[in-house]
Amino acid sequence: MREKWPEISENLKKMLKSGLFKVWIAPLHASVDEEGLHLVAPNAYVASRLESMMLTTLKEAAAPVLGLEPGQVSVCITAAGQEAEAPAQESKAPAEEPQVAVATPKVRPEPSAQAAPNLQQASLPLAAPVIFRSTQNWRYSFADFVVGPTNNMAVAAAQDVSRRHGCVRTLFVNSASGLGKTHLAQAVGRAINEEGGNARVGYLTAEEFASRFVTALRAQDIEGFKARFRELDVLLMEDVHFFQGKEKMQDMALAVVKNLQAKGGRAIFTSSFSPRELQRVDSQLVSHFCSGILTDMGRPTKDMRCDILGQKARSFQVLLPDSVCELLASRLNGDVRQMESCLNSLIFKARLLNCGLNLDLAMEVLSQYADVACGPDFSTILRLVCESYGLNERQLASKSRRKECVTGRNTAFYLARKHTEMTLEEIGEKFNRRHSTVIKGITSLERELSKQSTEGRRIARAVSLIERNAGLASARAM
Repeated sequence: MREKWPEISENLKKMLKSGLFKVWIAPLHASVDEEGLHLVAPNAYVASRLESMMLTTLKEAAAPVLGLEPGQVSVCITAAGQEAEAPAQESKAPAEEPQVAVATPKVRPEPSAQAAPNLQQASLPLAAPVIFRSTQNWRYSFADFVVGPTNNMAVAAAQDVSRRHGCVRTLFVNSASGLGKTHLAQAVGRAINEEGGNARVGYLTAEEFASRFVTALRAQDIEGFKARFRELDVLLMEDVHFFQGKEKMQDMALAVVKNLQAKGGRAIFTSSFSPRELQRVDSQLVSHFCSGILTDMGRPTKDMRCDILGQKARSFQVLLPDSVCELLASRLNGDVRQMESCLNSLIFKARLLNCGLNLDLAMEVLSQYADVACGPDFSTILRLVCESYGLNERQLASKSRRKECVTGRNTAFYLARKHTEMTLEEIGEKFNRRHSTVIKGITSLERELSKQSTEGRRIARAVSLIERNAGLASARAM
């Protein structure tokens, strides 16, 4: 039954990223018999890591080949020469020392100096870019960003920014929530770090910038605050629409951006709104935001959604059948968070039931999610908001500043922007409001949703209930 290992190995290639497969799976020797799958690792360290990290993945890859459920598959992992390890160390200690250095970190300095690079390569540590002289692991990279017709310009510009001698020095990216702005910004930070050159990178949201500024004000350390930003070579700032209406914050942000651009630094700014939709933001600051490339990112196409689901499945180390991938891609037309949430739920349920991913299970999980293409119109959203907050449409459109009216109105702004193709002007007209008021309301609601306060959780539950009743997957539940 040795010929079954190539089939299992092919499944593992689909489930794992290529780097993980090369490091952990390719060096193995395997055999299959009635008792299960037997793997021989090159050393004890690899065997130990496989048992702790990939046992479930190995069982799921072997199950369809052996005609069993994952829970019925037996996997035995041993290290090469494990049984003869003790006598070999007595008679040939010098020859065996490098192998011991990989398996056991506490060895003499001389051999460990040679073995340490192998250990570092095997454990695949993430790069640690610099953010204000502290270390941080970037979560995303360009390698796992799915590129297509709806985002190819943004990705190309971001890749150019990440190059030390690239043409693009400033990039402004806007998109709806969950379409990859954070992924793109962090991918730039990671690429710059991996390129070397000791570029000093700052990554933060506009709200974090404002919080640091307030802290500096209270500590009477404005010069220190400015100095920390003057040290940067690259600034990655997200959600710059937060600056709307905050004049002092805008003045400080303008000083930071002007100084960075004057010395030839690079910058990426992201926002949920395009520059022309930003209201009550200093024209000079907007001008500096827009001094380079402006681009947006749209919802992924079906082919892109298939690629995204396949990539997510590999990151979760599971085998996603083509039929299941096709079903999910055709039904999940929302943002990437929605797809990741659905896939997460599907994998969790499959493991709970101890079975593989299949169409029946996918249909069960999809019943909890939305087909955004068949989502509700504005009148449906309005009706559900009124029901949720105990209001009527006349109250939502009124000038009332009562808390429930304001929150309900902002919720309607937020959901209409998220789930319909209406422009900000069209949404405002429904409530006799200017589009600047719509932007302010959406920003206010998003800020509350991001908090772990009682009010934030209350609004999150209301939004989740409205989306569920409208047949939409709640982005907040991911």
